[in-house]
Amino acid sequence: MRRGHRGGRWAAGLITAALGAALLTAPPNATAAPAGETLHIEGGDFVDESGRVVLLHGVNNVDKDAPYVELGDGFTLTDQDAALLAGHGFNTVRLGVSFDGLMPTRGVVDTAYLDRVGAVVDTLAQYGIHTLLDNHQDGLSKIWGGNGFPEWSLSSRPSALEPNLGFPLYYLMPSMNLGWDEVWNNNNGVLDYLGQALGALAAEMNGRAGVLGIELINEPWPGTPFLSCFPNGCPGFDAKYQGAMQKLTDAVRARNGDIMVFWEPNVTWNETMPTNLGKNPPITAPQIAFAPHDYCIPSQLAIYLGLPAFLRGLCPVQQDKTWGNIDSFTARTDLPTVVTEFGDGDPTVLRNTLKRADERFIGWQYWHYSSRFGAGGPRPDPFLGDIGRELVRTYPRATAGTPGRMIFDPADGDFAYRYTPRALAAPTEIYVSDLHYPGGYEVRVDGGTVTSAPGARLVTVTAAGSGPVSVYINRPGSPGATVPTGPVGTGSGGSSAGSADSGSGSGSADSGSSPGSADSGSAGSGSGR
Repeated sequence: MRRGHRGGRWAAGLITAALGAALLTAPPNATAAPAGETLHIEGGDFVDESGRVVLLHGVNNVDKDAPYVELGDGFTLTDQDAALLAGHGFNTVRLGVSFDGLMPTRGVVDTAYLDRVGAVVDTLAQYGIHTLLDNHQDGLSKIWGGNGFPEWSLSSRPSALEPNLGFPLYYLMPSMNLGWDEVWNNNNGVLDYLGQALGALAAEMNGRAGVLGIELINEPWPGTPFLSCFPNGCPGFDAKYQGAMQKLTDAVRARNGDIMVFWEPNVTWNETMPTNLGKNPPITAPQIAFAPHDYCIPSQLAIYLGLPAFLRGLCPVQQDKTWGNIDSFTARTDLPTVVTEFGDGDPTVLRNTLKRADERFIGWQYWHYSSRFGAGGPRPDPFLGDIGRELVRTYPRATAGTPGRMIFDPADGDFAYRYTPRALAAPTEIYVSDLHYPGGYEVRVDGGTVTSAPGARLVTVTAAGSGPVSVYINRPGSPGATVPTGPVGTGSGGSSAGSADSGSGSGSADSGSSPGSADSGSAGSGSGR
């Protein structure tokens, strides 16, 4: 891989297997939301301009090397990439930006860089894709072989005899920990300069279609207090960190008062440590969202370092703890959540994240997608293999009411969903996977009416009254799925033939033909940084 997600996650290595054949580039109007549709937060939900609750499914595109965003370089997203992503039903991208790119010289913002970022945001917006701008760092700065903070912003330097074992072990280097202390203590005004840079980014996005928000910093490390975060989290550091997040939020909002801001927990979260954000003090600023990650370290150790494969069996335990921490945070704060990174070369592990997200009606952004076009392209569509069949899903993109439980079985495409309607001008929209119904699909609605054409990629539904609406989509002849019982967030509640994650039910009306096909054998690009 030329740029972007080199190194590994919290274990080393990367996977970018693209063995499929055809490139799917659906026309933008096939699945795109209206260009220029903006989202905002109401309670614990993302809501569109029509008042519908929006569920976000998407990918990351993060370039870690200068010039970071370069149109046509074969990494940065193009119009063709946007069409491919929209065709597969993705409606969000987490686009990496860099403090080093925003302000390569102390106090001077690179406006040409802002223009390039804005051009990508505008391209994605034409396909109904909402862009989250991710202030990305790994390893703090080039000083330690990482990326993110410009060298001029920090005074700490490694000693000549200090070993550097690279990502992720360089986080244990004493000099890097002192560098992180500089950040949280605002030494030399480093947080002030970062706020100035992010404020300039926010100003550039004023009035821009399709901007989801700004994520203030990726995977922040606590610095020298890191040991205090084990084994049950670090309330002392998190209180200081929350102050830094609020300071950066204020700088962003001074330049763009309407933009959503995403806060990520400190990165010991990835080792299942809970966050104390919002405990003392509570989070009171408006339009704040939560941006955790969900990685399975045991699986990555097995995949990338050749450790025994049985380690992957530990993943449900680790991921249940991570999702329990998400539940605790959302119950405490009532803030909406998007899992802004997850991914693994093992589709079974990937399924752990997606199943838990579906149970909670939580959106996500998969790590990682690089352009298939531009320099060196075109390259095969990376979603036409096993990983793609997990990620490309039938799901309710916009719900005209209060979402209830849903279920999707990636083995056969069986889908069921229930919601309580509200009187809104726009209908509920359900994206129908272009990979799971090679012979077409059937849709049945209880308590409402299908208003889209047979075989449409977006099924639209209007309620018949104020009672619950249930939607069932499946292949012709399939027994279908049953909507799980219980409220959102209570886990799986049903079974179906062929999968413990689905229910059984019926679905027989309104058969349609599907232009998508699952006849391919490529693995998704997967890996981490």
